[in-house]
Amino acid sequence: MSKDLYGVLGIDKSASDADIKKAYRNLARKYHPDVNKESGAETKFKEVQSAYDILSNPQKKAQFDQYGVTDDSASQGFGGFSGFNGFGGGGGFGDLDDIIDSFFNGVGGRRSSGQGRRQQHAERGDDLRYDLEITLEDAVLGVKKDINIYHLEACSSCKGQGAQSSSDKITCPQCNGVGQVKTVQRTLLGSFSQVTVCPACHGQGHIIKNPCHSCKGAGTSKVQKRIDVTIPAGVDTDTRLRVSGEGNSGPNGGPSGDLYVFITVKSHKYFKRHEQDLILELELPFSQLALGTEIEVPTINGSAMLKIPSGTQTNTTFRFKGKGIPSLRGYGNGDQHIIVKGTVPRSLSSREKDLLEEFSRLRQDNRKASSLYEFVKSV
Repeated sequence: MSKDLYGVLGIDKSASDADIKKAYRNLARKYHPDVNKESGAETKFKEVQSAYDILSNPQKKAQFDQYGVTDDSASQGFGGFSGFNGFGGGGGFGDLDDIIDSFFNGVGGRRSSGQGRRQQHAERGDDLRYDLEITLEDAVLGVKKDINIYHLEACSSCKGQGAQSSSDKITCPQCNGVGQVKTVQRTLLGSFSQVTVCPACHGQGHIIKNPCHSCKGAGTSKVQKRIDVTIPAGVDTDTRLRVSGEGNSGPNGGPSGDLYVFITVKSHKYFKRHEQDLILELELPFSQLALGTEIEVPTINGSAMLKIPSGTQTNTTFRFKGKGIPSLRGYGNGDQHIIVKGTVPRSLSSREKDLLEEFSRLRQDNRKASSLYEFVKSV
């Protein structure tokens, strides 16, 4: 009695080709001997494979639907399965490869069967990196820089084909343009298939009979190019700028990659940076802090007047609003902070000493020091 092939795949007789294939994929993934080690999984896998071999073939499917039997099933038993193949049997070999690929995708246990075929198509070129050092002024104000790079461009002689003429580039006869070759190894456990890169064309899918004299068959040549790069105001160290299409040319006429410019901002002699703010430490004589003054203070793009009130203490911070670094996202500017520090002279003239002693007597600093001593002693 013929077996219900639709029941084996768990589908109705009215199932479409897509439904048949989907059911087969799910069951083959579930019962494949490389995945399922349970008893009976191998037998179930053979049944699923054989059912799919028949139902995926329009002629065999029509014969089965009408008579409940096919030529294969009549001569070989159910499904025409003639021995276990480690990677599937019959006409479903390619589909089973897809199943194993999808099961191990991302695990690193198997290479995609289509990977070699893709190599003969146009591919995007590699991205390039260029490290650029700029000053703090450039980072704050923005600047344009001319840089020289070396990158791969499509050979001007052969237009990236790598051959003297189009007739010199032929389909690889060993892999028929696939870029891969498949070998079958027979063991006691069955037949095992292995896919490797074609040794004749190295996965390219084509062979060049007469290479281009200019690029030696590479299809690309190394070229020096001068590029104008616009550095926007507000960049900082490790800011990455992308220059579209200035990377290496893509193989087989593919699009070029991009150039990435990595910024490093040099340290400044006077200014320090904190995010969008600039910090300037300014040393002033203690007399100016005590008496007060107005001085001209440098900014990153000029100068500004700063008023120091009398009695200003050392480490007092003043702010110039909006005199800092612009935001890359256009959210305004940071501020400039000025930290004033009082300086004490290392040596004094006789006149300066007399004046300071008079100043100390007027402020009764000695008495204050004595009072402090008495206070500490009493604690």
